[in-house]
Amino acid sequence: MSTKPEGATPPTPSLPPLPSLTERRKAATQLDIARAAAELFTERGPDGTTAEEIARRAGIALRTFYRYFRSKQDAVAPLLAGGADRWRELLAATEPAAGVPEALERSIAASLTPETEADAEGLRWTRGLLRAAAEDPALRAVWYRVNQESEERLREVVAGLAGPDADPLEVRLAAAAATDAIRIALESWAETDAPERGEGAPAALAVRCLRELMGGMRLLNPGVRDAASGP
Repeated sequence: MSTKPEGATPPTPSLPPLPSLTERRKAATQLDIARAAAELFTERGPDGTTAEEIARRAGIALRTFYRYFRSKQDAVAPLLAGGADRWRELLAATEPAAGVPEALERSIAASLTPETEADAEGLRWTRGLLRAAAEDPALRAVWYRVNQESEERLREVVAGLAGPDADPLEVRLAAAAATDAIRIALESWAETDAPERGEGAPAALAVRCLRELMGGMRLLNPGVRDAASGP
């Protein structure tokens, strides 16, 4: 017999602990280095940039640079990952009743629609880095790694929205589709001179990509029946 009072409100999930001052300082330093690297890559390309020049632009010693990053290409990872972090936060804050498809579309559109000039600048940095990555395999590897790590973290968020009865394979496919929708949208946008907002912008492209990719998934399209179940 339950001892829980009738009508009691379920306990609110505990929030993750706030980062310590040391962690915040480390993250700020990494972002400063990432911006310095992005500036130089945009100006000169990765081949024309050295780790020493990135450290100098960021105002740090070379040994400090290597304390945080293994290579000059690796230095831009925090800048590339920033948008994915914001997107997962928006998705995690969504009410479960919204449903997975709607929650994914809304969070993707919100995270890729710049609200401030700083947001728009972040997209422009991403565009410049993706253009540079076209000629630099090491930089492309960083981009793919950032997306893979984002997809892995996204699974837990999607699973929470989908509920305990969701098929783990469907959850994994949904996380992969959403991650790839954003990746393909940003890569396609970077190949053009389309604006940061409106037609041809990353938000519109990503939502279109998601709808195309999610068409055959039951979790993202409840109208789809399992082919194995028969008519």
